[in-house]
This record gives sequence, structure tokens and C-alpha cells, in this order.
Amino acid sequence: QVQLVESGGGLVQTGDSLRLSCAASGRTFSIYRMGWFRQAPGKEREFVAAITRSGGSTYYTDSVKGRFTISRDDPKNTVYLQMSSLKPEDAAVYYCAADLHVALATTSSRYDYWGQGAQVTVSS
Repeated sequence: QVQLVESGGGLVQTGDSLRLSCAASGRTFSIYRMGWFRQAPGKEREFVAAITRSGGSTYYTDSVKGRFTISRDDPKNTVYLQMSSLKPEDAAVYYCAADLHVALATTSSRYDYWGQGAQVTVSS
């Protein structure tokens, strides 16, 4: 089992950058594939980005490609989401998620462990 804690959220302006961190504790971090999801008020939780256990493969939803970067630092038990050129539509609560399987996953039901979320607000 793994525990996840997000940090780094906040209020930014359109066009700004922000980096979210997700610190893991518990079982060996390197055995988990990781993902980031987000949920805006009144909307369903949606996939943002994912990274494999090795870090060798990543995947992004179309709306953030070229603007967001997911990465992991296994010695620090941390996964990051670097967000740039932020838009008002990126505002949401961002959640990191973990799972023991190998392949990338883009659906929330395929992740077993979740953090509590970090609020990102983007002013226009």
C-alpha cells in the first residue's frame, strides 16, 4: 500500500507556470505507475497525464500536450506535474494516483491509490 500527498497548488494568472508534487510513502515507490487527474466544479474527474514505473513512457490528454510534463524522481518517492502556459480551463483540483500495474492507464478506475488533491486556480 502507498500513501500519496500532493502539494504545490495555488492561485496563478493565465500564462503562468506551476509545479505540482506528489510525495509517496509506504511500499517501494518505483513499483508504481503514476497518474495525474483533475476535477473542476460540476465536472467529472478527468485524466491529465501518466508515467510508467520506469519513467520511460508518458502520456497526456490532448488539452495539455506541449504545456504539461509529468516526471518522477524515485529516490525522492515523488512524481511531478510541471504545468506551463496555464489557462483558466486548467483550474481544478488535481489528484495524483498510483497503481501496481505496468502499462500506462488513463482511466481513474485503474488506479488503486489516490492523494487528497491540490487546488489549482487560474485567473484570467
